[in-house]
Parts: sequence; structure tokens; C-alpha cells
Amino acid sequence: MQNIQSSMERADILLEALPYIRRFYNKTIVIKYGGHAMVDEDLKDKFARDVVMMKYIGINPVVVHGGGPQIGGFLKKLGKESRFVQGMRVTDEETMNIVEMVLVGTVNKEIVGLINRHGGKAVGLSGKDGNLVEAEKYYLSDEKAKNTPSEIIDIGLVGKVKTVNAGLIVSLAQNGFIPVIAPTGMGENGETYNINADIVAGEVAAALKAEKLLLLTDVAGVLDAEKNLINTMTDQEALDLIDRGIVEGGMFPKVKCCLKALRGGVKKAHIVDGRLKHAILLEVFTDMGIGTEIVV
Repeated sequence: MQNIQSSMERADILLEALPYIRRFYNKTIVIKYGGHAMVDEDLKDKFARDVVMMKYIGINPVVVHGGGPQIGGFLKKLGKESRFVQGMRVTDEETMNIVEMVLVGTVNKEIVGLINRHGGKAVGLSGKDGNLVEAEKYYLSDEKAKNTPSEIIDIGLVGKVKTVNAGLIVSLAQNGFIPVIAPTGMGENGETYNINADIVAGEVAAALKAEKLLLLTDVAGVLDAEKNLINTMTDQEALDLIDRGIVEGGMFPKVKCCLKALRGGVKKAHIVDGRLKHAILLEVFTDMGIGTEIVV
């Protein structure tokens, strides 16, 4: 009897997911994969299985991954110090070579291998492949005092996205593949740029006019002034939280990335706690969802 009850509960879970499966069938969902979900072995395995499941039920997942801790660890092994300005890694030519080797040659291939091991057909891409991400140099600005010109800060081979070749991603998805994208881009003279993974994910989602953008993080989502989780908010409410200084620190660029994606045609953006098992399934296929949803 207990086994029957357990089976019935599982059936109820599947039935709850049915309207969402129908709604998102043949739609694109871009997932920024990073944080604790990328280093915990159990979470890594479950993430890969979840992505494969999405593909098998007719959704087109596109994965954009980070790799900051892995890059930092490799640099440390080589005795090279990691330097950051305003949260951005200072990237000289030697560091860029290491970044590309770790992101494209190691992290990307590990994710591809995990997805394929669970029955998916993942293809690893960097911004150079098929001119996927065309980039240009990114400069930081630092305002020293009010009413004075901002100081322009050169942080090396750090880039921003100019264009995304959406056609390559669409072609792969239509042929049953799961694109897994490392956040690098190519400049007009062939130079490689290191680009923030959140930014790449937002730009890819906008280029694809994705149904959803999911950013996996190491926090529950966006918190209000009383530190309570905000389940859903509009783009205007998000801008208000930024103006009031409530959204700050590491959450600031994530929310800005979501807002830019929404302006680019993405239907909904979500900031999700990647420390939870099956985080992306809980967000996409349940009535309650998790994390913070931002809508226009």
C-alpha cells in the first residue's frame, strides 16, 4: 500500500508539470550555470540530468557557464595572483591564455561530458566558434569625486558583447544538440576576450528571444530591504531597488543582466538558488517556483 501511495504522489508531481511542459514545448531556455552548482559533485550530476530531461521533453536548453573559481585555482597553482577591480578580473595576455585554457579546454568539456553521459547530445562552444560571440574591449570607469570626469580603467583583455550569432545556436538546437557556451569572445583583430558569464548569458538569451533566462547563484534570490526573498517583481520594481541601494554587490550585475535580457525580448528572467538540487526543474515545472522572477 505504501508503494502505491508513493507512486500516486509521483504521478501528482508529473501532472503538476504537465501544463509547463506544454507551455514551454519547443521554446528556448538559457541557463547561466555557475557558483556552487559547478563544484559540488552531486549538484553537477543532477544539473546534467535535468538539462537532458528538458531536451527530451521538447524544450531547447542552452547552457552558458562560468568558471571563476577554477581559473583562480589554476592561477594559484602557477603562482600567479588573481587581481580584481570592481569585481572584474584583470586579464593580461598570459592570464587570458590560462582563462581560455580553463574555460574552453577544461570546464566546458567537463560539462559537455556530463550531459552526454546522461544521454544528451551536448556540443561545447567558445565565442570564437563560428564567430559565435563578437566582442570589443571593455573599460571600467571610476568617479573619483562629484562633478568631475570619471577615470577610465583598463583591465586588459576583458570584453563586452557586440553581437551573438544566434543562427549557430538555433541550428544546433534544431538538430537535437544542447549548446554549452564558454564566456569568451573574439575581437575584430582576432584577439580573445574574457567576458562575464552573466553578461554572455543575457546577450545569448536576448539574441535567441528566449522564453526564459535562468541565472544560477549561491543565494536564494533577490532580497528586499528586510532581507526577505522577493518571489516576483517587474523591471520597474527592480530598477527602484537598484536606485535605493537595496540591490547591490554581486546581485547588482545579475539584476542588470536580467533587465537587459528582458529589454532584448526575453519573456522572463529568474535568479535561482543553484545550491538546491534540481533547481532548474523546480523553477520551470512547479507552481511555486523558486528564487526571484523578473518580468516586464
